[in-house]
Amino acid sequence: MTDPKKGDDAAGELFAPPQPVDIFLLARLGFTFIFVVITALIAEPYLESLTWALVLAVVFVGPHRWLEERIGPSAAAGVSVFLIAVIIVGPLLFVSERLINEALTGVDYIQNSVADGKWSAFLELHPWLKWIGDQVDVRALAGRIGEFVTNIGGALLKQSTGQAITLLLAFYMLFFFLRDRRAGIDAIVRLSPFSSMETGKLIVRARDTIHAMIYGTLTVAAMQGMLGGFMFWWLNFPSPIFWAIVMGVLSIVPVLGSFVIWIPATIFLAIEDRWADALTLGLWGSVVISTADNLVRPLLVGETLRLHTAPAFVAMLGGLQLFGAAGLILGPLAFTMTTLMLEFWRRRADPDLQSK
Repeated sequence: MTDPKKGDDAAGELFAPPQPVDIFLLARLGFTFIFVVITALIAEPYLESLTWALVLAVVFVGPHRWLEERIGPSAAAGVSVFLIAVIIVGPLLFVSERLINEALTGVDYIQNSVADGKWSAFLELHPWLKWIGDQVDVRALAGRIGEFVTNIGGALLKQSTGQAITLLLAFYMLFFFLRDRRAGIDAIVRLSPFSSMETGKLIVRARDTIHAMIYGTLTVAAMQGMLGGFMFWWLNFPSPIFWAIVMGVLSIVPVLGSFVIWIPATIFLAIEDRWADALTLGLWGSVVISTADNLVRPLLVGETLRLHTAPAFVAMLGGLQLFGAAGLILGPLAFTMTTLMLEFWRRRADPDLQSK
């Protein structure tokens, strides 16, 4: 038989009056939320610099520790920032200078071809393309192409100024991220609403995510550079090794990619009446090289992040759309951290999982 006393206790708990709301607790939560939002809005313009400073600190912390043991924290941080700047900025300046020169050379080539009548001779050799000459004022088009490249150069110069400021801020913050990293980690553990063990797991997951994204990106960039360089060598382009390096570097840059090189090269081959080579390079670039970026990268990164390929792909694309270039890191980082935090809540709700 059922114990009537237990039934009364259960009924009493069910119909117990609600506990009074702690107004002061709600006020503290409200004020905290408001100031957290204000702080986030203040930091938002510098999010990209903060992200890249964090990424560089995580990637280069190993060599920095070696320096720190020998020359001290502050001096080691200064030397590390200088060496990292040389490693990153040097190749970017070299590639940018060569690309600008090649773009100007390409514009001169097109304009000279039109002025010398080479374009008209090209259309005469291919009557099935004659309708292009009838519909398009080639001379005016060549002039517009020159203006377009000039405008693009001005826009890139303006944008590069903003990127240079972002990079300078990133290196400035990198100094403190390296020198004061232990104090920063202690502050995160102290302020985190999760337990020390859970916060430690979140920090490790963030580190692993950054490593996976950086090394996965470098692997795909090397693969695209080798694939593009091989085809340039096969088609007898000059300096295929150099163009392989350029395509690899461009593959690292979000929004850009190796297509900045192989698409103009395909057009050049078509203008030179090398149709078979143009078709080969176009198919190779659009099918093989692009597949390495859109398929291999999510596969490499997803396995390390413990995410399926589809969520990893969405995390990268969605991050780029939401945060810009920094989203390549922030998107996967948000996915992996959210997954881990939901796992924490699941373990707290299920006593059987807490012991595992």
